[in-house]
Amino acid sequence: MALELKTRENIRGIRKAGRVVAACHKALSNRLAPGVTTHEIDRFVERFMLDRGATPAQKGYKGYPFATCASVNDVVCHGFPDSEPLESGDIVTIDMVADMNGWKADSAWTYIIGKSTPATDKLLRVAQQSLMEGIRKALPGNYIGDIGYAVQRRAEREGYNVVSMFVGHGIGRNMHEYPEVTHYGPPGQGVKLEEGMVITIEPIVTTGRSEVYIARDGWTARTVDGSWAAQFEHTVAITKDGPIILTRWE
Repeated sequence: MALELKTRENIRGIRKAGRVVAACHKALSNRLAPGVTTHEIDRFVERFMLDRGATPAQKGYKGYPFATCASVNDVVCHGFPDSEPLESGDIVTIDMVADMNGWKADSAWTYIIGKSTPATDKLLRVAQQSLMEGIRKALPGNYIGDIGYAVQRRAEREGYNVVSMFVGHGIGRNMHEYPEVTHYGPPGQGVKLEEGMVITIEPIVTTGRSEVYIARDGWTARTVDGSWAAQFEHTVAITKDGPIILTRWE
């Protein structure tokens, strides 16, 4: 597959989409509470994007019927939003892709519902740190393997595992572009990073085994051992001045 490098103007277009995604995640962080359903979250995200001139790119992609993926507890990714109320202590990953004027940006975030536990806090902290370790390696001249090695090392150092079945990807006019971005090593291997690449880095970190299975709906992926998983994802531009997170929010 051909590698499409983005111009500064292209990256500005992706950043506009990224700002919608970031603002939506920030708004969600103040709305998630016990009793809220992921169906309600899905409707909120779709309306939020439409009100800002964007569209949810996931909806209709390969037949996927929702604006978001909503993955609760042992669901690692691609969970269907439903009408089951979230309970205190649950964790939920909301993954969304905004399309703004043909440019797309992608970000997932794991949220704690209600009261947490030290174990849950640590899982989310390590998963987010693993993402940031990977982003720091997103430099021209490095390799995809350098990103993956940094992610995997951080997670495994804390006794967790990284789900290898799912990867990041290039992004721009299309939601999934070349190259694939693995979240495991070895370093110094894979596609060489170049200025102008825009990729997603989106490790899934689990407390147990890394193996997963796909449910009967053909989408929902769960851990085989029922262990919980957390995922954090950003869309990142590779530049000579270092990685630029296009979906950053505080």
